[in-house]
Amino acid sequence: MAGSKQGLPFCSINTVHDEIVERVREEMPAEEKLYDLAELFKVFGDTTRVKILYALFAAEMCVCDIAALLNMSQSAISHQLRVLKQSRLVKFRRQGKVVYYSLDDEHIKQIFDQGLMHISEL
Repeated sequence: MAGSKQGLPFCSINTVHDEIVERVREEMPAEEKLYDLAELFKVFGDTTRVKILYALFAAEMCVCDIAALLNMSQSAISHQLRVLKQSRLVKFRRQGKVVYYSLDDEHIKQIFDQGLMHISEL
């Protein structure tokens, strides 16, 4: 019979289902991969970075364009782009004196689309 602690149900007996635990343990990614995944999700935890990524869904843009769009300083945008680049979410190319940023690959848009579908269900 299940009990309840702070409104969440829990088992009232202490039984470990060894087969399930072992199967899940074998399927679990390596600790390093889980750490990297957690770090990736941290990057999505900043509204400015989310806005920058959304802008880059629509078009390749330079720092000046993004700063104007988001009404922020170029320095603030550059800082956030550095974080996004280190996380391999954006890439850049030079055209003369202008540096254009774009999404690193299509996976980023898929992550956002899944997230939006999830919060739309609430």
